[in-house]
Amino acid sequence: MISANNVTLRLGKKALFEDVNIKFTEGNCYGLIGANGAGKSTFLKILSGELDSTNGDIAITPGQRLSFLKQDHFQYDQYTVMDTVIMGNQRLFDIMKEKDAIYAKEDFTEEDGIRASELEGEFADMDGWEAESNAASLLNGLGVETEWHYAMMSELPGALKVKVLLAQALFGNPDILLLDEPTNHLDLDAIAWLEEFLINFENTVIVVSHDRYFLNKVCTHTADIDYGKIQLYAGNYDFWYESSQLMVRQMKEANKKKEEKIKELQEFISRFSANASKSKQATSRKKALEKIELDEIKPSSRKYPYIDFRPNREIGNEVLTVEGISKTIDGVKVLDNISFILNHDDKVAFVGSNELAKTTLFKILAGEMEPDEGTYKWGVTTSQSYFPKDNTKEFDNDYTIVDWLTQYSEIKDVTYVRGFLGRMLFAGEDGVKKVRVLSGGEKVRCMLSKLMISGANILILDEPTDHLDMESITALNNGMMKFPGVLLFSSRDHQIVQTTANRIIEILPNGSMIDKITTYDEYLESDEMARKRTVFVAQRDEDAN
Repeated sequence: MISANNVTLRLGKKALFEDVNIKFTEGNCYGLIGANGAGKSTFLKILSGELDSTNGDIAITPGQRLSFLKQDHFQYDQYTVMDTVIMGNQRLFDIMKEKDAIYAKEDFTEEDGIRASELEGEFADMDGWEAESNAASLLNGLGVETEWHYAMMSELPGALKVKVLLAQALFGNPDILLLDEPTNHLDLDAIAWLEEFLINFENTVIVVSHDRYFLNKVCTHTADIDYGKIQLYAGNYDFWYESSQLMVRQMKEANKKKEEKIKELQEFISRFSANASKSKQATSRKKALEKIELDEIKPSSRKYPYIDFRPNREIGNEVLTVEGISKTIDGVKVLDNISFILNHDDKVAFVGSNELAKTTLFKILAGEMEPDEGTYKWGVTTSQSYFPKDNTKEFDNDYTIVDWLTQYSEIKDVTYVRGFLGRMLFAGEDGVKKVRVLSGGEKVRCMLSKLMISGANILILDEPTDHLDMESITALNNGMMKFPGVLLFSSRDHQIVQTTANRIIEILPNGSMIDKITTYDEYLESDEMARKRTVFVAQRDEDAN
């Protein structure tokens, strides 16, 4: 068990948390939620001991081991992948290294023998002989192929480093597991594996995530941070949302009845306070009036943008024809003879673990990259707007937010442009901020403003939820579902894929594709996916042997 006792954290004059008391018990998975800036990651750092609170303390059951997902992708560059994972249990790793050092000695003494014996006993008690196989199992489950297991961390691409650090946090069955955005940069297959791992995990988990489906799948409880307090709810994210909304409605209804009672008492007092025969009743009602207190209903600190993609024209029957597109990057064929035809009511989710393949296809269709082979043709009634995964070059300039968005608008009126920014929570003086200094989330909201102001009837979205908070993701999800045009998109957010897509195209590791008109959940249960999993498991087992 881990608990926070009267925890307060002050940043200058502002109290981020004040007198927080909460217990996280064994066998439960807690989703820690709250608006951007509410302090979710900060609270995890306080629980882990990385950050000291101003007042109060953190208590952990004696003898229990805590594991915290690290965010520094370069911290372990001098270690192998296998060592990095095993370092998730630092004591076990230290024993392994000390044993190796003793056995490597040329002048092995009696004292060395005694010490080695002690270490061997502790090593066996900690299941040390299974350490590498357990680490390999975690890595394979997250999609880190066997060929990388003994490579140096410095050699890994960023996406694989994320998976290795997650495997490190999960390694060795920690008693308390703290996960800050564990699904970031994971593909949907790896997220599904992590969901099953956490569902079967028997110890304490506290997780921060913007993935609503993930929270609904794994969480038994929800801890909501709002106004410096943490309110605990039994149930997952959807249960929290319904419960919190119900509480607000009940308080409003109770206040309405109290207000009606107050009005009734005030009218009686006003009418009969000067009437001698009614003076006692008037006095009694005054006392009753003084006892009535309205419940304080604080508005939530959460802010929801309004996302509404409205095409300037309807799409005709001819939308997009792709024939035999292939592309090789750095000697690897990421797209191999890709062909499909889009219909005017398609909302297509591109899925699969090959992130580069999806991004490459989107760049080709957006005209930012040429295919090695094959062709594509957009219909004459179509207009496209593209949301790239990497938006760095979009903001490498000295424009203000208003000037930046104005360049993409047919109507150059400042008030018109500010209207689109206001929908995305850029109000007042925000408009004169330089785009170069915006946060990741602010840049994404600018990009979504650009898509809205474009009036395009076809949207190409490459991982649009990166850097967004839960409220913005919810607004984006609603905007995508309502969009009357054609969508081509990739997303790690299961709920967006499930609620938006009516067609699934999976780019396989060899660059080929599977194309099905179906929902995402139905696709996951389909025969194609079952066969693909069987082949993947067989190949993985063959590699491991």
